[in-house]
Amino acid sequence: MKTALITGASSGIGLELAKIHAQQGDNLVLVARSEKKLNHLKKELESQYGVSAAVFALDLSKPDAAHQLFDLTEKENIEVDYLINNAGFGDFEQFHKSDLTKATQMIDLNISSLTILTKLYLNGMLERKSGKIMQLASTASFQPGPFMAVYYATKHYVLAFSEAIAEELKGTGVTVTALCPGPTTSGFQDAADLGDSKLVKDKKLPTSAEVAAYGYKSMMRGKRVAIHGLQNKLMAFSVRFTPRSWVTALVKKLSEKVQ
Repeated sequence: MKTALITGASSGIGLELAKIHAQQGDNLVLVARSEKKLNHLKKELESQYGVSAAVFALDLSKPDAAHQLFDLTEKENIEVDYLINNAGFGDFEQFHKSDLTKATQMIDLNISSLTILTKLYLNGMLERKSGKIMQLASTASFQPGPFMAVYYATKHYVLAFSEAIAEELKGTGVTVTALCPGPTTSGFQDAADLGDSKLVKDKKLPTSAEVAAYGYKSMMRGKRVAIHGLQNKLMAFSVRFTPRSWVTALVKKLSEKVQ
């Protein structure tokens, strides 16, 4: 029986990925800030699918939290076969007006924590010559993002980092998949104050369950970059051939708040 560690497992894409892994008979390590939500999910998945779920309520934007999580799983002798770095958040605001503390926490969670967890759990996977890592990138990974400058930049890091180590790991039995969803129905928009942006306002968005199902299949196939949705694929491809200043201006226009 394999084990999947999922950060940000209490809601959205992370929660749906937890359900998918439980359906496949995988044990779980569920990580998020809300212990109450995690314990509710643990009870639901264990009773419904007969799997075992360990709960660790941690804020991975805090210093040393990623190391703490690794130490806790080592202490419990948990071998992680699937590492899913899903936790992350954004902020919708002009950079000069934004909260600097929130921006640095975003960098710590979206970049630092993801990098540390990848490094720590990768060693065991390489020893076993088996393992899969999913990093939650975004369609934001492919261009700069006015009004969400730090968020877009963190997701560009996730994509570039994931592609690089995927190549390094070729032939080792370990694969890395960067999942790149576009706007999705989840708690992300509320947390990022994105609800009035043209990106999501009055748009029919894919569900977290749809994105999670696509991400799971892509990870199991060892796909390096998994962009959900045809329109998102076309967008990611087209920016390669468009002047950078045009791309940035277009993203700014599309991201403005609806008046």
